[in-house]
Amino acid sequence: PLPTIPSGNVASATAGGFEVANSCRFNDGDSAYMHKTPGSAGSNSTFTFSAWVKRGALSSLQMLFSAGSSTQGQICFDAQDNLAVYDGATVIAETSRVFRDVSAWYHIVIACASGASGTAKCKVYVNGTLETSFATDNRSSFSNLNNVNQDSQQNVGAEGSGPTNFFDGYMAEVVMIDGTQYAASDFGEFDED
Repeated sequence: PLPTIPSGNVASATAGGFEVANSCRFNDGDSAYMHKTPGSAGSNSTFTFSAWVKRGALSSLQMLFSAGSSTQGQICFDAQDNLAVYDGATVIAETSRVFRDVSAWYHIVIACASGASGTAKCKVYVNGTLETSFATDNRSSFSNLNNVNQDSQQNVGAEGSGPTNFFDGYMAEVVMIDGTQYAASDFGEFDED
């Protein structure tokens, strides 16, 4: 089933009344985040990250996901409000499009497979649509995101073991799938309702 927006966020839903249930509220001022350290290493070259997110603050670096304490794999909104994928200081992908609607839920899917060809090595989907316009695009040279799915700390909503760069907003149905590159449609359907 698809997620629903919590009752406190009904104003952000469309006229169809679509809701996202069981979301987590991250307040960057409270340094809120979740983390887990896997007991064994998986793949940092083939994986899929999926999450429903609703932003609460703009114009600051905010992590959706990060791995490890240094030279990390990172999925974030950057300070210019673009969606970005980093491997440490290396930008793998940064969208041209900005995400500044704090009333909207976005379904973000980052699907990576180093064995794929060209830009298909790192696919970025937003609301079921494959992003094709990038301010920075190094997806063709993607080989892996350091520490992702490895036996180091994996964070949702913050960067590193410090941690820093906390996400501010809501997240729901956050998943990191090891070893498979899925399309956004594998997580359900998105439409205007």
